[in-house]
Amino acid sequence: MASPKITVIGLGYLGATHAAAMAELGFEVLGLDVVPEKIRKLEQGTAPMYEPGLEELLRMHVPGVEGSTGRLRFTESWEEIGEFGDVHFVCVNTPQKHGEYACDMSYVERAMDSLAPHLTRPALVVGKSTVPVGSADRIADRIAALAPAGEDAELAWNPEFLREGFAVQDTLHPDRIVVGVRGPRGEETLREVYAQPIAEGSPFLVTDFPTSELVKTSANSFLATKISFINAMAEVCEAAGGDVVRLAEAIGHDDRIGKKFLRAGIGFGGGCLPKDIRAFMARAGELGASEALTFLREVDSINMRRRSQMVELTRDAVGGTLLGKRIAVLGATFKPDSDDVRDSPALNVAGQLHLQGAQVTVYDPKGMDNARAIFPTLGYADTALEAVRAADVVLHLTEWNEFKELDPGELGDATATRHILDGRNTLDPALWRKAGWTFRALGRPTA
Repeated sequence: MASPKITVIGLGYLGATHAAAMAELGFEVLGLDVVPEKIRKLEQGTAPMYEPGLEELLRMHVPGVEGSTGRLRFTESWEEIGEFGDVHFVCVNTPQKHGEYACDMSYVERAMDSLAPHLTRPALVVGKSTVPVGSADRIADRIAALAPAGEDAELAWNPEFLREGFAVQDTLHPDRIVVGVRGPRGEETLREVYAQPIAEGSPFLVTDFPTSELVKTSANSFLATKISFINAMAEVCEAAGGDVVRLAEAIGHDDRIGKKFLRAGIGFGGGCLPKDIRAFMARAGELGASEALTFLREVDSINMRRRSQMVELTRDAVGGTLLGKRIAVLGATFKPDSDDVRDSPALNVAGQLHLQGAQVTVYDPKGMDNARAIFPTLGYADTALEAVRAADVVLHLTEWNEFKELDPGELGDATATRHILDGRNTLDPALWRKAGWTFRALGRPTA
């Protein structure tokens, strides 16, 4: 039997990665996006965002590139998508609604409504977007009502668990595959699609719709809680004179706790964790279960407080007033190995400092263009050395490996004052202090 033909709808961070990975797994893939410029870039084998390994994967499968398999094409036509595909992955964005915590489902609904009328034969629509629990049941009924194929146009929910910086690896070699289905056909089809990862040992978990929808938000809520826990301990360490890095090391040896996500700093950001836990709280309220997730309000509060604490630490470092002070910020993205500045703590701190009168210069290895688009009034430098020139204080706010390898002596020669604040607790205090720097980090002793 011939392999199913796959379409991917929405070619942003998730969709572009998923489309390239499906081609790598041997499927014929057709991707759709409503932004023509994005399509043009992808057709040239150029990724719409920075993600390690993605561009190389695209170029292996996009037609016209030397040595390509030609298995990955792109279109703006819903009719072509419906005619081509047997399995349709919907990977569109679900941002936070303006002015409220709830998830904005308009992109998902629009995609499903555009696709369904073109489903003229049996097909499986697979939602990968993170949606409020209860959405899949409603969408499944709507697809069946709108599709010419009727009940033969089935829905499955297959949440994504991509880590930015590791998205290609996480798609080709997932640590688990979760599928929410109503019947056996959806399960059988997705077992065929994911046959290679399953053969390599990736667990394949079959659930109902609500459980599959809850998996991603539950996982993100747990990770956010763990990050905010260690940041709360950093606040206690500040008050008590303890060292949160040593504390995290000690409790991390307990295998019930583990070492991952126990690094204190200026908190989490990005396009997933903040908006997902807020949407989860909003949905729990709609379901009458708001008390179950009240703890997430404090998780969110602790996380946002870290940013203002870094601003206050900077104010103290420059003598009590930010007005006219020159501040260098190393890092703009919310995490390393990405160009994503959505809800970036680093960029948020830089923006707050600028609004309070400081002259802020930012350097980031990959996020400069995206940062400029959001904060055009900040200063930007092409290198870390240029960013710190004549600075009164240096802030380390994204943990790029490049910053760990900086020479404290060379950097110090360029600054006005050798004063650094480590907002990620990844620099070596002894190394910087040996080079004459005043070194300060959240939740750590000053000397």
